[in-house]
Amino acid sequence: MLTSKQRAYLRSLANPIDTIVMVGKSGMSPELVKQADDALTARELIKGRALETAPLSARETAEELAKETNSEVVQVIGTRFVLYRRHPKEPKIVLPKGKD
Repeated sequence: MLTSKQRAYLRSLANPIDTIVMVGKSGMSPELVKQADDALTARELIKGRALETAPLSARETAEELAKETNSEVVQVIGTRFVLYRRHPKEPKIVLPKGKD
């Protein structure tokens, strides 16, 4: 579970990155989940977007994708969301320690 300090740090890292996961009218396909899973393994932090045609809201999409990929929702703003999953062997992102 992320602390608010860690969440804020991840939000700052997510700001400049490109949106790589787009959820459209077909919703959450196994291919989309695999794409997100692979991206999380490679990058640890990804940005996604729920298009207006998507059957679920951005919050619902982010939570569902987080559950499917065993990651955490960092933030949801409008139609965009950010997910984080620490790499089990070689973490790239060092989270700040300590309490909130």
